[in-house]
Amino acid sequence: MPEPSPKSSTQSVPSRVYFWGRRQRRGLLPSLIGLVLVVLIVLPIVMIFARAVMVDGRLEFSGAIRTMTNPENLTTISNTLLLGLAVVLGTTIITLPLALILARTQLGRQKWLDTVLMIPFMTPPYIASMGWILFMQKRGLFQQLLPSSGAWSEKFFSFGGLVLVMSLHIFPFMLSILKNAITNISANMEESAAVFGGGFFYRLRRVSLPLISGNYAIGALLVFVKTLSEYGTPATLGRRIGFNVFATNIHQYATISPIDFGRAASLSGVLIFICMAAWLLQNHITTRASYQLVGGKGNRVGSKKLSRLSLITAWFLIAAVIIVAIGIPYFSVISTSVIKLRGYGLAAGNFTFAHYLTLFESLRSRSTFLVSIMLAISSASIATILGTIIAVTVNRFKSRLSKVVEAIGLLPEMLPGIVLVIGIMLFWNRIYRFLPLYNTIGIMVLAYVTLFLPFTIQYVTSSLSQIGENLIQAGRAFGGSPFYVFRRITLPLLVKGIFVGWTMTFIISFRELVTASLVAPPNTLVVSTFIMREFEQGSVSVGMAMAVICVLFTTSALSALSRFIDRQKKPAINL
Repeated sequence: MPEPSPKSSTQSVPSRVYFWGRRQRRGLLPSLIGLVLVVLIVLPIVMIFARAVMVDGRLEFSGAIRTMTNPENLTTISNTLLLGLAVVLGTTIITLPLALILARTQLGRQKWLDTVLMIPFMTPPYIASMGWILFMQKRGLFQQLLPSSGAWSEKFFSFGGLVLVMSLHIFPFMLSILKNAITNISANMEESAAVFGGGFFYRLRRVSLPLISGNYAIGALLVFVKTLSEYGTPATLGRRIGFNVFATNIHQYATISPIDFGRAASLSGVLIFICMAAWLLQNHITTRASYQLVGGKGNRVGSKKLSRLSLITAWFLIAAVIIVAIGIPYFSVISTSVIKLRGYGLAAGNFTFAHYLTLFESLRSRSTFLVSIMLAISSASIATILGTIIAVTVNRFKSRLSKVVEAIGLLPEMLPGIVLVIGIMLFWNRIYRFLPLYNTIGIMVLAYVTLFLPFTIQYVTSSLSQIGENLIQAGRAFGGSPFYVFRRITLPLLVKGIFVGWTMTFIISFRELVTASLVAPPNTLVVSTFIMREFEQGSVSVGMAMAVICVLFTTSALSALSRFIDRQKKPAINL
């Protein structure tokens, strides 16, 4: 056999080097992004467990065990679990009839209802709970409107009132999931049951509900985790009735002297385990109770035309939910913001816009508003850039490493926000000598970016999934480099998802409470902490005026987002 010529031998070496370098380059970008996410997300979580079980550089579980077995903390754990289960039940009672009405009757054509019923979720929970407190408290707005009611409204300040307020805030989550699931159930299934004599409630119990049980498990988990991680409502209404939960206790240990990060870390670790257990239970239920409702044969959606009496009943139910979930808290907040003297209440001549003028004239309130806008813009921009890079990288480099990177990027969505913030505080305080970011505005931006990064990743990933591979291949076929194809083809098609992710991050960062209350530098106020401070110090009308401005500002941002999306849906060429 002839020996290979020197020419062929010299060609084979560069070929191996070229392919080796290409593989290295393919793994370099995901590795760099993964390293960034490890610092932002993984190390703070690890720091929580380390602080809970490490004392003077050695493992010591006795402190964590004492914290978890403390009678007060055991009460907190039982309170949190009880509240989470009760809110899941409350949202189910509110949501199931609404989902059936909007998915199976002619009222589903009223698309404005979808927008209106999302308002409770878009309202900051601490503002809604303050509205309920002002409405139901002694000599509150309810007693002023109905003096003959006596002290009946004061019974609202109980565990049932807390569950009601939190259920009214979170139910749009489950409504959206259940409505879509019910819509996907083919009418043929229910008609088959009806042919064999099944009545409405029989079909509901044996056909519809089993088919949506997997979707319900997902919605129930989201509601449960959201309830466990919520701080605003337990801090305002829950504290008033003496009902402590994980979020309020963790916040107390981390902010009120004597500060005890060890206890805060221990409770945070317990909360992480509870949430992970809930995720595993949901996955188990979803795996066993999921049905393929959409197939290749198409899906005929059943729509029942309601009788006059049923239609009136349906409208009454929808109106009741809108009044209770939106009307009462917004009426309280707006009314309080224009009341001159609270002692006179809703009396003629006792209304003024002086509280709004006070906000515009006060240097502190103007500074608060500008700081909130600056933080929201910075956080949304950084999160959008990083989230877009992660989504594009995962889509471009389909490897195990990229999947791990994506999972880490979405991890903040699965954890209670207050837990991740505690981890950020512990980690960045630990490395303060090397990188003095803690106790500055920068730590607030970093915390916001870490918490809300999943928004951009999900929206950009959704947009990427809609881009056909043939467009990318066409750009390459005509000689376009990867960067050129991305800049001229991929990026323009991602603009909508990027903009939506930026806007949602901006809105939530602008009104964020728990992060600002934990990591804000001294004497630094944002809109949320300003409202809480004015409410607690007795300047309720000024705080509610700021709340109204906050809601108007975020609503305007949502309206701009909706107009942008509608404009994107219009065809570029009208024939």
